[in-house]
Amino acid sequence: MKKSILLGSLITAGLLSTNVQAQTYNDETDAEGVYIGAGYGYLRADGDDNFDDNKDAYQAFLGYGFNKHFAIEGGFIDFGNYGNDLTNADTDGYTLGIKLGLPVSDNVSVYVRGGQLWYETDYSVFGVKNDYDDEGLFAGLGVSYHINEDWSVKIDYTLYDNDLDVDSATDDIDDANFSTDLKHASLGFEYRF
Repeated sequence: MKKSILLGSLITAGLLSTNVQAQTYNDETDAEGVYIGAGYGYLRADGDDNFDDNKDAYQAFLGYGFNKHFAIEGGFIDFGNYGNDLTNADTDGYTLGIKLGLPVSDNVSVYVRGGQLWYETDYSVFGVKNDYDDEGLFAGLGVSYHINEDWSVKIDYTLYDNDLDVDSATDDIDDANFSTDLKHASLGFEYRF
């Protein structure tokens, strides 16, 4: 009985893996339509006055591909906490932009993307806490490997321009300003409907 269950499981797994690989990617038709995805990666926060940190960041995105060269994509990114003991921040943002792609082989595409970033930052400057909403720009580039017609894995590098201006955090701190660029390298997966 155990041998037949094991044999049946192996045959089913073999058929499923053959079916997944049989669904080849066609950049003319499979690039069109709705897709969702998520990514995880390394975040570098570069700022003024030693406001530097290295953290993990998470992102989720939703897009619509019009063809193999053009898509519109929106997303959410959790930049996490970054900073030092005197100045630190926690930033979350939403993006909306365009993605321009170029197939370089049957299963590999390169792309650039850019657009608008809207973000909220909860920050602490010398113990004074507040939040800040603003907008900036982002630009990135990446490579996608299309596993089959539904699934892709991608490597992405994006720069988010995130400037924070704290006019008067307290009566003792006048015009405390800091500027931060967030650089995110990530590995992600994408599913097309």
